Amino acid sequence: MVHDSPERPTPPARKARRGSKSDLPQDDFALDTGDVDPASTAGDEDDEVRLPDAPDDATDAIAEGTLATGHAAIENAVRLAPTSPGVYRMLNAVNDVLYVGKAKNVRKRLSSYARANAPLPARILRMIAATTQVEIVSTTTETEALLLEANLIKQLRPRFNVQLRDDKSFPYILITGDHWAPQILKHRGAQSRPGRYFGPFANAGAVNRTITALQRAFLIRSCTDGFFESRTRPCLLYQIKRCAGPCTREIDFPGYSELVREATEFLSGRSHAVKELLAAEMEKASGELEFESAALYRDRLAALSAIQSQQGINPRTVEEADVFAIHQEGGYSCVEVFFFRTGQNWGNRAYFPKAEKTFTPEEVLSSFLAQFYDDKPPPKLILLSHEIEESMLLADALSVKAGYKVEVSVPKRGEKKELIGHALTNAREALGRKLADTATQNRLLESMVTTLGLSNTLKRIEVYDNSHIQGTNAVGAMIVAGPDGFMKNQYRKFNIKSEGLTPGDDYGMMREVLERRFKRLLKPPEGDAAKQGTDDDAFPQWPDLVIIDGGRGQLNAVREIFQNLGLTQVALMAVAKGPDRDAGRETLFMPDREAIKLEPRDPVLYFIQRLRDEAHRFVIGSHRKLRKKDIREAGLQEIPGIGPSRKRALLHHFGTLKEIERASIADLGKVPGVSAESARKIFEFFHAQPG
Repeated sequence: MVHDSPERPTPPARKARRGSKSDLPQDDFALDTGDVDPASTAGDEDDEVRLPDAPDDATDAIAEGTLATGHAAIENAVRLAPTSPGVYRMLNAVNDVLYVGKAKNVRKRLSSYARANAPLPARILRMIAATTQVEIVSTTTETEALLLEANLIKQLRPRFNVQLRDDKSFPYILITGDHWAPQILKHRGAQSRPGRYFGPFANAGAVNRTITALQRAFLIRSCTDGFFESRTRPCLLYQIKRCAGPCTREIDFPGYSELVREATEFLSGRSHAVKELLAAEMEKASGELEFESAALYRDRLAALSAIQSQQGINPRTVEEADVFAIHQEGGYSCVEVFFFRTGQNWGNRAYFPKAEKTFTPEEVLSSFLAQFYDDKPPPKLILLSHEIEESMLLADALSVKAGYKVEVSVPKRGEKKELIGHALTNAREALGRKLADTATQNRLLESMVTTLGLSNTLKRIEVYDNSHIQGTNAVGAMIVAGPDGFMKNQYRKFNIKSEGLTPGDDYGMMREVLERRFKRLLKPPEGDAAKQGTDDDAFPQWPDLVIIDGGRGQLNAVREIFQNLGLTQVALMAVAKGPDRDAGRETLFMPDREAIKLEPRDPVLYFIQRLRDEAHRFVIGSHRKLRKKDIREAGLQEIPGIGPSRKRALLHHFGTLKEIERASIADLGKVPGVSAESARKIFEFFHAQPG
């Protein structure tokens, strides 16, 4: 999708944890009811409850409460429920939201739950048995109810709804409009800066590859405005023919504007016309024996061809569409999404929504779509692999939200059907890889239990590490792994706050990190968090194994911390690096046991190395971000021997602090007034390795 912006200025003469009730819209109804457990999908029909089947053993399924109290609770809600559209939430005794649903007639929908002798699946009986309260929000239309339902599911993450777990914002390409020489860059978030936005792209990698190719093809600058204004000579990008050099007037305003126009035309879908124009210019230059110019046009054409080859299939009859295909296997669902804008393929992405195994593909896809577009602008056409029951309602809701007509369809023939087939193939392959990874991960966790002699299965592993440079910018980090691999939404970083720590005291830093982590975990939960992580299908909050980077000394220090906190059920292990820090020669330490040495090619050892390396990567990244922030705030004054005059000379030469950080010792030594020794100090300041 392309967004227009104000005109460019002319050049100057020379610049969802689960939420609680307080988080939600004001309810029209909040009705007390009995004690129970959940079920369902987002967006059922009014006449029936569309919930997946549950285990056959209904007695076990309703163990959390009684059907009688649940039916009584829902009956109380039915008496006062409106006959108009709305959204209802079912809650248990500790105010956990079990299920969010919408209905055209709320009273009729709740009545289907309240009938004591209704032939309902066991899983629905669990929900009824767990329900103690029903809350209702009235809406003006069913369309409004659908949008509110999707928003609440994403916010509250109810246990028995389909949940879209990976919901990062999509990147766009922005050609700015607030400078006489527009910049091309990757953009996420609110589109508040003037310019033209092209996207969404499936991921940052697709954007970065496209921008790199566009720089080769159209020579548009990617530097910041501050860097642009400070230049007195062209930068390296000009030398390698990725920028036209507008900063030092290597190209005039009309010439640069023409390059920007061509790039905009290409991204707007008129790539064929742009390529024809460049080919004609190349032929003209060649005919006039201007072979250097002809070679430049040739390289630009090659860059455009590279973009299109990376995009894979580019449809002829589909200008703007999102393609969704779902594949189910082994109790998992995979939704593959392809983005087509301006007739170009702007990438694809696989999602693995959390859903009960008995949900049908249509049910998963229906709920997935409503949540997917909750915070994203929809295209004018949405193509689906499966027919969903509420496609017309979804189309109406998205049309109201977007301000233009949105069509939702399941193609039966032609190129659109081929696009669906291609997406289904990708969904099948992505789910196959997911299942293989999950099976491998489970085998590794089982092998780890056996090898280390642990008493419990491993559902959650936490790995801790810390980083600093001579005690400065100290930060600790926790990474988490489980049966599905690394759980990055569970990662945490800890800025070390203790004032009495001796610089470089690793034991003291680890003590602070662990005490902050586990004191918070030991604190009694409140409200909706009271039962978070207790469901069988939820990811646990308590670790089964804690791993730290270090030897016997670090292990004993952590063990003492755990004893002081009264933690006796969490297994501990320290991983000491091998001689000369060689991977494969690590020693494992566990309380009251001899040191463990595994064979260098043991899969369990390799898995432990991956865990430790991921923790190291995360903590080093956190440390560098913190250090760069301090450097930005302090400037260059922190570097020994760099006074105001040298600082001015460096900034005048390189333009920005970021470019100074990137510079080599040789480049730093070329700055007037900076000696070889000063250049070395500056380089070492920016490239010191954290501990």
